[in-house]
Amino acid sequence: MKLAEEIRIEAPREKVYAALNDPEILRQSIPGCETLEMVSDTELNATIRAKVGPVRARFKGEVTLSDLNPPESYTLAGQGKGGAAGFARGEASVRLTEDGDATLLQYDVNATVGGKLAQLGGRLIDNSARALAGEFFENFRKVVSGEDESRESEELAS
Repeated sequence: MKLAEEIRIEAPREKVYAALNDPEILRQSIPGCETLEMVSDTELNATIRAKVGPVRARFKGEVTLSDLNPPESYTLAGQGKGGAAGFARGEASVRLTEDGDATLLQYDVNATVGGKLAQLGGRLIDNSARALAGEFFENFRKVVSGEDESRESEELAS
């Protein structure tokens, strides 16, 4: 399965790149993320609870960052095992381009699944992966651009 998208984030490129390497921001952005911890400058361990069609599972896995080119690009590769649900493996290339005071984030993802997940069929897997990727990048955009903070401030003030 392949995905390619672009989003605009209202923040300078350096801030976006730093956020892509911040485990707390990533934890807040990843749908279903229970834990995310740095084990080295380029390796993270994660536990994520996900639902793909009728299959629900808790995935434990590792993510490795490579091809680091701050603040322009990097590659992340990950794999997770969800017990009887199966496994997921993927790699994403992320590129950041300045767009005035904002940043364009482009990503290309290649992913594979196995086990029960693979039995669900390509269309369901693709739709679920697109939805999860879209949710991650929308959450990430909100956190990095400060939209979540300003919304929380407004709710506290009322």
